[in-house]
Amino acid sequence: MSRRDDLVPRRPLRGATPLIWQMELRDSLRREQGRASSRRVALYSHDTQGLGHIRRNTLLAAAMVAADPEVDVLLLSGAREAASLPLPERTDLVVLPGLTKDALGGYAARCLDRSLGEVLAIRAAALESLLAAYEPDLLVVDKVPRGFRGELEPALRRARLEHGTRTVLGLRDILDDVSTTRREWQIARTPEAIRTLYDQVWVYADPTVFDPAVEYGWSEAVRTKVRYTGYLGADRERLLPTTKHSSITPSVSRDNAGPFVLGLIGGGQDGAAVADAFAHADFPAGHVGVLVTGPYLPSTHLEHLERLARHRRDLRVHRFVNDVPALARASRATVSMGGYNSVCELMTARRPALVVPRVAPRSEQSIRATHFADRGLLDVLFPQHLDPQALSGWLRAAVSRVAPPSRSIDLGGLGRVPDLVTALLESSVVQGARDVG
Repeated sequence: MSRRDDLVPRRPLRGATPLIWQMELRDSLRREQGRASSRRVALYSHDTQGLGHIRRNTLLAAAMVAADPEVDVLLLSGAREAASLPLPERTDLVVLPGLTKDALGGYAARCLDRSLGEVLAIRAAALESLLAAYEPDLLVVDKVPRGFRGELEPALRRARLEHGTRTVLGLRDILDDVSTTRREWQIARTPEAIRTLYDQVWVYADPTVFDPAVEYGWSEAVRTKVRYTGYLGADRERLLPTTKHSSITPSVSRDNAGPFVLGLIGGGQDGAAVADAFAHADFPAGHVGVLVTGPYLPSTHLEHLERLARHRRDLRVHRFVNDVPALARASRATVSMGGYNSVCELMTARRPALVVPRVAPRSEQSIRATHFADRGLLDVLFPQHLDPQALSGWLRAAVSRVAPPSRSIDLGGLGRVPDLVTALLESSVVQGARDVG
């Protein structure tokens, strides 16, 4: 009889659920292999557009490893640009074959000459193999509980059944407008997935700003699993490492030895209009304009902006930076799109901010911008009113203003997540465990 056979209980312990039994077996095997104290966390993001999902998961990984020297993290992402992000210690990244989303919300393979269904089959097989080999203690899934079009569900069920993996669904503050979100949750059977496949739901938000459980009418079965972390704002700059080439703040200072205003368009896939308006704006006297286009801005448009910058001594254009929080804090004022990460960075920077939100195909950014503006934390300019003159006027007024304090909202989510991890992994209460087969 093998050593492994000696460790396998012949029947579950009295009163233990099958999942608890599997967790005890996993821990026994790890002790046998000398890895009793090691904790493994996997974070999945489908990443069909932009870098918002994987950036959020990278921050969560950084918070976890900073709090616990025995945690290892595996990031699973659909964005190849994620390889350019600085990774925390004890964190590795696997990039799945990419998907892309068009302006109407349709999806297709990003690079491979395969149908959407074929690429999803490849991704699903890769996810199942990766998680089966990694045997995570905790799996955190960003936004879509079954993965994109269900690609994660076989791996998720297998991890829970065979390895006793605890599972968490992580949600940003705002998903979309109420009617769209409710309809999509019903079609995707999201409440059922949460009830049967997840231990907890972490909402990365302050419910006094926007409470998704109330706004979207979540059932009591879902609400009992919700934990509000606060926005993932504070400590971003401290937690994430940077490379020697990642910071552009020093180069800005060397080039102009003076103040600057900042333009941010998120990943860049739908920010061309904001980039153009910023690049053609008249910057306040004595200020340089620094524009960060994001990795997804089409190369032809980037080339146009770079040509423009060569003819403007007061304009700098950068495609990608890793230290946006430091850059925003060093600026005198920032014009930005309204993604989750962008708004968190604006709030921690505590500088005057103007958000030009995306309004299609989802209204998430416009809803977020409106709620923050209602609290006096930023200004909003909707796309139909966007032009260089509007930005010029706002920037002239903003650089002489004092930014409103961000203390009126909870930005401490990154400090709370490690405690949630510890409490969940050490708890004997298993939720959503009866339907894992």
